[in-house]
Amino acid sequence: MSELHYLSATELAHLIRTRQVSAVEVVRAHLDRIEQVNPHVNAIVTLVAEQALAAAEAADAREPAGPLHGLPVAHKDLVDTAGIRTTYGSPLFAGNVPAQDDVIVRRLRAAGAITVGKTNTPEFGTGSHTVNEVFGATRNPYDLTKSAGGSSGGAAVALATGMVPLADGSDMGGSLRNPASFCNVVGLRPTPGRVPDPSDTAAWYTLSVRGPMARTVEDVTLMFGAIAGFDRRSPYSIKEIFAPEPEEGVAGLRVAWSPDLGGLPVDSRTAEVTATAPAVFERLGARVDEVELDLTEAEDAFRTYRAWHYALSFGDLTGLGPNTAWNVEQGRKVTGADLARAEQARSRLYQRMAAFFDTYDVLIAPVSQVPPFPVEHPYVDEINGEKLPDYLAWMRSAYWISVLHAPAASVPAGFTPDGLPVGVQIVGRPFEDARVLRVARAFEQATGYGLRRPPL
Repeated sequence: MSELHYLSATELAHLIRTRQVSAVEVVRAHLDRIEQVNPHVNAIVTLVAEQALAAAEAADAREPAGPLHGLPVAHKDLVDTAGIRTTYGSPLFAGNVPAQDDVIVRRLRAAGAITVGKTNTPEFGTGSHTVNEVFGATRNPYDLTKSAGGSSGGAAVALATGMVPLADGSDMGGSLRNPASFCNVVGLRPTPGRVPDPSDTAAWYTLSVRGPMARTVEDVTLMFGAIAGFDRRSPYSIKEIFAPEPEEGVAGLRVAWSPDLGGLPVDSRTAEVTATAPAVFERLGARVDEVELDLTEAEDAFRTYRAWHYALSFGDLTGLGPNTAWNVEQGRKVTGADLARAEQARSRLYQRMAAFFDTYDVLIAPVSQVPPFPVEHPYVDEINGEKLPDYLAWMRSAYWISVLHAPAASVPAGFTPDGLPVGVQIVGRPFEDARVLRVARAFEQATGYGLRRPPL
């Protein structure tokens, strides 16, 4: 019990429920851990220690109700938390204190989770490197000179270092999967609509989703069960109740392996690690085929919809940071013809992938095209000597998948020779989130890479 902070959420929930430990003990252990390591990594940017301890005392005074009873959780600083500062990583909202909780916060609290604070994110979640003008950069716990990824970088680092057992993230173009890969934790980008995100600005926008992050697939599944579910305020919210697949293992499943998603540049260090994944699935009894994919239509579709969304959401703000401002400016150039072309491209791609998934149960591929890069670099501008056109291009391996309306999990897949984490991406058929988690857990249990802790 001396290291409560590194027990899994599932283990902690059992210990609290059976009163072998108290919620106060669990919360205090994590607050102690935050005090110890957060100054080195800058993952949790707003801490509510007294509030968390009070909530833990209240939890101990009543019978456990929800599946997350007494478990500490941190919320991404894009998520509104009533009475707790929420900056969205922007100086424009540095003093913002929302009056209401986001849906995901309400659901976590209803399941018994206890908020300990907010995790760092780039301004409005823009980009896969967690740095902003309000709080600065979040550092990778496996190498403090490297990026934690983003935009859910604070969440990934808080998990990897044992500051919390559960954290929420969000993902438009890899913002949940990329930091999970960079920090050796697990993240699920759910099928859009699994976790509702009501909006009065862009209610029909499906590229951006909320999702669970944890150190194990079992914990991600536990959290996912608490946050998934129908909400009539979200027009594409899924009514089907999420339930994990009871069958374990992958024997007999058809697995497609794409080392580069159809010709994307992949850093040799990342490629070397992810290339070991197919053999793992073969040993587990799956049939694995290396496939040739053509996802290039996702490029224009993603960029067009993303740009349009940025202009819609942030176009009225002045004083934006360079990345957000660039996206807004791109969005102002989008025409009706551009949107029509993007919709047609996405529709064609969806139907092609529907046919693809008639043959294969899941697709596995690299999450990110590079391993963690120097923290002082704003983004990756070159891969294997190939110059990239802008700050988005190095994350095509993630954002092309976003266009597919499919669930995708990032699971630890190994380490580079210098000890940097690399994740593998497991992509399933739309709405088959449970299948993705089943496959992810089989891979996790067969490899054990997620058990390697950072040197902090």
